[in-house]
Amino acid sequence: MATVLMCRRLPRLSRVTAFSTTAERGSSKSKKGKRDKPGAAKTGTESGATIQLLKPQDYRVLYNPAAYAKGRAGSQQHVDRDSSQALGDTFTSPGTTQTFPTASSQALPPVRNALPKPKSSTLLEQTILATLYKEEAEKGKREMHDSKEDPRMFQKGRPEYRSLSCATSEPAQTLPAEEGDSILQSVAGREASPGILSDYFLRLSRLPAERRAALLSDPRFGALCRRAVTAIRLFSTPDLIHILKACVPLAMPASHPLLNAFEAEFCRRAWDMSLEQLLLVADCWRCLDRSVPSYLGILFSYANLHWRDLTLPQFVQLLYIIGEGRRSPADLEQKVESTILKHLDAFTLEELGTICLGLFKSLSGISDHVMRRIADRVSLQMEDMSTYALVNVLKMLRYTRMDHMPLMRELGKVIPARIPATNIQGIMHITLAYSSLHFFDEDVLAAVATSLPSKVSYCRSKDAAKFLWSFGCLDYEPPNEEEFYSSLIKQLHAKLHEFSKFPEHLLTALLGLAFVRRFPEDLIDFALREEFVQRTRGSKYELSKDLFTLGKSVEIECPTYQGSLLSPQLCQEFTEMASSFAEQEIYVRPEIVEATSLLESMLGGPEYVKNHMILPHTRSSDLEVRLATDGHPIPFNFKAPVTAKKLKDMGVSLTDDLMSQLIQGRAHNQSPTEVGNEARQDRGHAAGTLLLGGALTAGATSQAEPKPECWQPREVRLALQVSNRNHFCYGSKRLLGLHCLKRRQLRLLGYVVVEIPFWEWFPLLKRTRSEKLSYLHYKVFCPGLLTKAG
Repeated sequence: MATVLMCRRLPRLSRVTAFSTTAERGSSKSKKGKRDKPGAAKTGTESGATIQLLKPQDYRVLYNPAAYAKGRAGSQQHVDRDSSQALGDTFTSPGTTQTFPTASSQALPPVRNALPKPKSSTLLEQTILATLYKEEAEKGKREMHDSKEDPRMFQKGRPEYRSLSCATSEPAQTLPAEEGDSILQSVAGREASPGILSDYFLRLSRLPAERRAALLSDPRFGALCRRAVTAIRLFSTPDLIHILKACVPLAMPASHPLLNAFEAEFCRRAWDMSLEQLLLVADCWRCLDRSVPSYLGILFSYANLHWRDLTLPQFVQLLYIIGEGRRSPADLEQKVESTILKHLDAFTLEELGTICLGLFKSLSGISDHVMRRIADRVSLQMEDMSTYALVNVLKMLRYTRMDHMPLMRELGKVIPARIPATNIQGIMHITLAYSSLHFFDEDVLAAVATSLPSKVSYCRSKDAAKFLWSFGCLDYEPPNEEEFYSSLIKQLHAKLHEFSKFPEHLLTALLGLAFVRRFPEDLIDFALREEFVQRTRGSKYELSKDLFTLGKSVEIECPTYQGSLLSPQLCQEFTEMASSFAEQEIYVRPEIVEATSLLESMLGGPEYVKNHMILPHTRSSDLEVRLATDGHPIPFNFKAPVTAKKLKDMGVSLTDDLMSQLIQGRAHNQSPTEVGNEARQDRGHAAGTLLLGGALTAGATSQAEPKPECWQPREVRLALQVSNRNHFCYGSKRLLGLHCLKRRQLRLLGYVVVEIPFWEWFPLLKRTRSEKLSYLHYKVFCPGLLTKAG
């Protein structure tokens, strides 16, 4: 007997430190944990080894990657578990640490001092080999989820569906296996009429399953199929349908010659068939997993012509067929909406779920009014709705970006108790709905995190990626965060061979991890390799922004990382793309234009403020201001900025009355209102500059002009963040992951982040110019900024 010993190195995972946040967000993780977490317990050690994540004492983060807000179509792909091959023969691991101390809740040293020099290993080979053994062993314990049967549950709610759908369950009356041989012998013996041939197929479909499986390789069954093709024009339409229905339990391959002939014949006869027959045949094609675009096109045209004759079950069955065919007939959209409203109260809850799934799969547009009406009904009867149907409604809610608070509140009450009994794909779609809608519900996320580790082996690469992205987007680290994240990262390694076919899933996962300061360096090295980058460029999705965000984040947050990085040429290309987008969509937003113009007037000119992206990979703008340690503004923007061309001439001049409001005393904790009440007269510098807390007066000269990109000694750089609602979780002041990642990295680079949140700034846009200047003055010259920077 031979003994095989298999070893696998655990991947190196960096957890970087960060500086403290602004006063509003809190300065310690322990304080933030009281607000964000139901408990502080940290569990999840595995037998044999535990990965220690380096955790900062003073920070946590939040995000929403823009690239995946529009990439809903990617969620419809199905992963072939066995056909995908790895990108390379070996996988170089940046770290080979073999033992890991238990994670502690206390602060640990920075990553640069804690991790050893990276070495190479063949982790990819080991991972794939271990995965194949593991998948073979787990075939018998897969989750009970049937992607064909689950969407058809609505058909059990009304008897009318029996004539519209093909039953895929075992036949009620199973014939003896010996009868199959008798039928096949008779085929070889004599010619048979079309009716008898039809009866043969029907009787063969009732044989025991093991006997049916052997038919396809039986030459006598092949002869029967050839006879049916030869006599195809002689069959009546009901007989032809009976044979097609019999092909379903016979498990005929989608490319079988018999089905080719039947598709052509049904297309020829379609206009002479009834709508009931057309829908039944379409359902048979779905059960046979055969794509029939020509037939569906005829069906949709027929339905459009006879729309007024559609019964409620026929309408729902049609929507089901539309979804399964992944086609959205444009000329039916308006009729679909009106019919939904007509029958809204008569639909069963399962039928509503089917309607939403059909619209979602076919990428059909639907008005906010219709979606809100559906959500209104679901929110009132949610407890009576199956989880599968409810998930389908959430998919469409996500697709339409509908902010339906009654439904989300009710969902928060109903769904946590259902999570343990829900299959992994359903849990993924629930979680993705919350993150896509930016809706934070700690009870739901905690329930997901608790259930997921025991189900993680059922995750496809897509599922694992969406879980990581969703939790990172909402900046939620659950009580069992170490167990949660380690199980998902382990699953990413197990699915590594799938990323050659679905590169977008790896980038989604790594971004989600980056939002919460987790950087698995071996996976990052894999994702930033040239061959993988080339695969992303061949994807149907726009992945350059995600590559750019990941690559630059690693450069900033992982100083000891020695794996692959994006080339300078690629970074320059991505920077130019981001800048071009910002010039057209970001820099010209009214709230940013107004803040830029007012700051220029307040500080003394456009050379004292710059509207640009300090970190282009974070895809949002900053208003940069530089101050000396004594509080004087420093000119630095001597190149004509792009935004200067975009800004309107506001005709602003600093009057004595206005200056008397801006030049204020420095009492501790002054508010913007108080700034307007205490004038300070000291302007003592001969050059005409104002003292600490002031600005350059009109016509004042500055000190020697420093080079724009050189960090001057004792210089404080401010990064003003003019935020909007899309930067935060819905209805809250909780930042999303990308925007927290940005603030964290700005601090790592030495900037002082100054928040100008929308709930303060937007109302001021309607107020007087004096009030807006007073507010910005307080933000820029806040007494604590220079102290914090020092």
